Amino acid sequence: MARKERDQGEEAQIDMTPMLDIVFIMLIFFIVTTVFVKQAGQEVNKPEGETAIQYKNANIFIAITQDGDIWMDRRQIGEETVKANLEKLLLEQPTEVVFIQADQKAKHGLVVKVMDQVKAAGIDRVAFAVRE
Repeated sequence: MARKERDQGEEAQIDMTPMLDIVFIMLIFFIVTTVFVKQAGQEVNKPEGETAIQYKNANIFIAITQDGDIWMDRRQIGEETVKANLEKLLLEQPTEVVFIQADQKAKHGLVVKVMDQVKAAGIDRVAFAVRE
């Protein structure tokens, strides 16, 4: 019986193509299923609350500072442009709840105006962020 001898240049190779395909498919899956949170972009001193409910689907935040500045999607906006900016964000990622992060010393009238703009954009549920 004759034995077949291997050439020294002949080495076993593993085809990496199927593994790379699976890695790229998993990467695409994780990118598509990731929820992107639209942070307000400004930290505020939130009031304390005892009956706070934590929502898991927190997507869009609007911050109102004590100076009366309104922040949405990490940029400062005017009170009359809240509705337009919110409608643009809702096209990217629809949600049922918008969170308002108002500073303790923010003017109540401004908070109500922002809440009216949110409701005019078609969002019926407005939640206020508080410290626990």
